[in-house]
Amino acid sequence: MIRKILVMLLLVTSVVCNAQIQNPVKWSFASRSTGVGEAELVLTATIENGWHLYSQFIAEGGPVPTSFKFEKSADYELVGKVKETSTVIKAFEKAFNMDIAYFANKAVFVQKIKLKKSQVAVKGSVEFMVCNDEQCLPPDEHPFTISLKDDKVAAAATENATTSPVATAAKADSAATASAALDSVSPDTAKASVADTTKVASTTSQKSQGDKMSLWAIFLAGLGGGFAAFFMPCIFPMVPFTVSFFTKKSSNRSQGIIKALIYAFSIIVIYVGLGLLITILFGSDALNALSTNGIFNFAFFLLLVVFAASFLGAFEITLPSKWVNKADQNSEKGGLLGIFFMAATLALVSFSCTGPIIGTLLFQAAALGQYTGPAIGMLGFAIALALPFTLFAMFPSWLKSMPKSGGWLNSIKVVLGFLELALALKFLSNVDLAYHWNWFDREIFLVLWIVIFGMLGFYLLGKLRFPHDSEVKTISVFRLFLAIITLSFTMYMIPGLWGAPLRSIAAFLPPPQTQDFDLYTSTLGAGSGGAHKARKYSDKFHAPLNLDAYFDYDEGMAYAKEVGKPVMIDFTGHACVNCRKMENDVWPNKKVLDIIDKDYVLIQLFVDDKTDLDKSEQYVSKFSGKNIHTIGNKWSDFQASKYSANSQPYYVLLDNSGNLLVKPQGANYNVDEFAAYLKSGADAYKKQTKD
Repeated sequence: MIRKILVMLLLVTSVVCNAQIQNPVKWSFASRSTGVGEAELVLTATIENGWHLYSQFIAEGGPVPTSFKFEKSADYELVGKVKETSTVIKAFEKAFNMDIAYFANKAVFVQKIKLKKSQVAVKGSVEFMVCNDEQCLPPDEHPFTISLKDDKVAAAATENATTSPVATAAKADSAATASAALDSVSPDTAKASVADTTKVASTTSQKSQGDKMSLWAIFLAGLGGGFAAFFMPCIFPMVPFTVSFFTKKSSNRSQGIIKALIYAFSIIVIYVGLGLLITILFGSDALNALSTNGIFNFAFFLLLVVFAASFLGAFEITLPSKWVNKADQNSEKGGLLGIFFMAATLALVSFSCTGPIIGTLLFQAAALGQYTGPAIGMLGFAIALALPFTLFAMFPSWLKSMPKSGGWLNSIKVVLGFLELALALKFLSNVDLAYHWNWFDREIFLVLWIVIFGMLGFYLLGKLRFPHDSEVKTISVFRLFLAIITLSFTMYMIPGLWGAPLRSIAAFLPPPQTQDFDLYTSTLGAGSGGAHKARKYSDKFHAPLNLDAYFDYDEGMAYAKEVGKPVMIDFTGHACVNCRKMENDVWPNKKVLDIIDKDYVLIQLFVDDKTDLDKSEQYVSKFSGKNIHTIGNKWSDFQASKYSANSQPYYVLLDNSGNLLVKPQGANYNVDEFAAYLKSGADAYKKQTKD
C-alpha cells in the first residue's frame, strides 16, 4: 500500500511534454536450443529509465497488455504460452481502479517451440503499450522474424530494435542489428541493439526500487497483521501460560530466554514456510494472473465475507481437532522438537483468529506477482506475533503490567470483522468492472461503506452487541476517539452519494463514470457551449464533466468554423493514466473548465480505440507504412504525422482553419499554469481575428 501511494504521488508532479516522437522501448529477438528438436524464443524489451511496459496479465478495463502473435507454420509448433521471466512490478493505478502489473528497465519473454524442420523462420508481432509518470504512448505493434538453424544449436536472431511508428527509423535500427548472432544466449543476457548495450542489466542482479518498496510494503502489512493477531482472544490469554512454562521449566533465567527464542524462531519458520508453500504450489506467475482474474476476485470476495462473519461471531473457523491433538502430544516430548510443536500448537489453535488475517495478507502478497511476496508477508506476520513472547520471557515482570483478558479482546476481533467486510467489497467491485456488469455502481459501493463504518462507530460506542460481547458499561477515552474518527469518516463519505470526488479514498471506489446520480459534475457548469446534436462516434465516446465534445477531427473543425471559435484537440486514450489524472484533478477547476467549455470547441481523439473503421475509411499510412484499420490507428497516425508526437495526453490549440495558435503541450497538473496555457491560445485567436 505504501508503494501504491508513492506511485500516485509521483503522478501529481507537473510536467510539460515536448512535441517529439518518443521511442522508449527497444526490442531484440533471439533463440536458444534446449535439446534435439526443441528451442526457446527469447523476446527482450529494453526499457528506458522511468518508463514501464505492461504485463500480459492485465484485467479487462485496464491498459493495453503486452501480447504476442505467431504466424502458423508447418515447420514448427508452439509449446505452451509466452512466459514472463523478468521481475513483475505491481501497483494500484487510480485511473483504472485496479492493480496493474508492469516491467521496468527490462522485460524478457520466452516462448517454447518444437521444431519440425532443421531450419525454420518464426514470424510474428508484439503489441505493447508503455507509460511513465508523466505520459502514455499509444499502443504499438512491432513485427519480428527469428531464424533457427538445425535441431541443436540456436541460430542468429533477426533483431529489429525499435518501437517507433516511423518506418525509416525502424529500418535503420534493423539494419544495424540484423547481423548479431546469438548462440545459447540466456534470456537475462540477450543483447539489445548497439545503442542500448551499455544500459542493459541482468534482471537477476538488478531490481527496481519499485520491487523493493513493494516487498517493504507487504512486510509492514505483515507486521501490522501480526500485532493485530496477538491481541486476538485466541492468542492473548495464552501469553502468561506460555511464558510461565519457559521460566518455571528452566533451571535458570538464561535457559528460559533461550527456549523462548527457539519458540519464537519456530513460529517464524512455520509461517514463512506457509508463505513459501503457497508460492511453490501455485508459482508467482499463476498468483499474479489470479490476482487480476475476475472469478478469483469473486471467490476471494466470498471468502472475506465468510472471514468477516466469523470475526463478528457467527461461527468459529477451526482446523481438524486431530491436527491440534497431534501437535499438542508432540509438544510434550521436550527438547527442541517439543518447543517447535508448542509453536505449531499455537498456530493451529489460534487459526480461528489468525486465519482471516493470514488469508488476506497472502492474497495481497501474491498480487505483487513476486516469488518472495507471500514469504516476506508471513515473515513480518511471524516476527510481530513471536516478538511479544520473547520479550515477556526476557522480562517476566512485564506480565504484571499486561491488561487482563476481557471483552476488549473480542471487540478487537469484531472491529477487524467490519474492516474485512469493507475490504471484501473492493474485490467485488473489481469483478464488476472486469466483466462490465455495471450494477455495482459507485453510489452502491458508498452506501454499503457508509452503513458498515456507521455501524462500526455505533459498535465502538456500545450501541451494538454481537455474540461473545460483554456489556459495555463505560467507554474508554481511546474507544471514544476511535468512534469519533470512524463516524467522522462515515460523514465524510456521504457527499460522495451525490458525486463528490472523495479523493482520499478514490483508489478504493469504482470510477466516477459509474455514478448514476451525480450532482457534482452538473454544478461545474460545463456543457453550455455546444449544440448537443448527434455526431460521429458519440455512441462510443463520452467527454468528461459533461463537456460538449466532438470525437472526429473533420466534424469538430467544421463546427468550429461555423461558430467562429478556436479548437482544443485532446489526444487521449482509454488506457491513459495521465489523461484521467488531468480530467479528474485539473479540468474540474472552474478557471480551467470555463475556458474549455466556453472559449473552445473540444475535439477528443482516442488513439487506442479498437473499433474498426468502415472499409472505405481504412488506408495505408504514408507516414509509417502501416495499415490503418481502427479509430485508434487513425488518430495515432494523425498525431504522429501532423504534430510529430505520440504521447498522451497531448493538447493542441488551433484556429478553425487548422493553424497552431501556441505550441502544443502534454500533461501539466498545475491548475494555474494549465489555465494560463489555455488562455494564451484563446487570446492568440482573438488577436488573430482582430487583425
